Amino acid sequence: MVEIITADITTLQVDAIVNAANNSLLGGGGVDGAIHHGAGPLLLEYCRTLDGCRTGEAKISPGFELPARRVIHTVGPVWQGGDHYEVPLLTACYTNSFELALQNDVRSIAFPAISTGVYGFPKQTAAEIAIGAMLSYRERFDRIIACCFSEADAALYRQVLAEHQHGTYSTE
Repeated sequence: MVEIITADITTLQVDAIVNAANNSLLGGGGVDGAIHHGAGPLLLEYCRTLDGCRTGEAKISPGFELPARRVIHTVGPVWQGGDHYEVPLLTACYTNSFELALQNDVRSIAFPAISTGVYGFPKQTAAEIAIGAMLSYRERFDRIIACCFSEADAALYRQVLAEHQHGTYSTE
């Protein structure tokens, strides 16, 4: 089941939340900063041992002081016009996060809108990639949540989900 909500991802009681991290994994702005703040200083200490993360890849840590027991850190691409592998790299963020979740017995997972903030990824394309990945993994999880920062983003995700479910979605 894919759910679309507007909420603070750091408050969700799920097995894992996904962090839209930077390559260092040592915290930053936006959702990354909020997750590091919510998890407490032990997350930063733990992330120092992970030796960073390449764009499109994912790494896992404990959730520490968060309600979620795990944090999956993934590094989305910075939008550079679409000719620098941004689409396959964002797709890899979702695929690698889901695969890492499965390897760690995660049954419920929440994703932010990866790369759509300061990284500038177009929201429509990002929503299509996210929903496509979520639908392809829905049978393997009890709950998959698209946790949007704004109601406008949630409305976009709902529209993309409806288009997929009613067969009106086109990849052209």
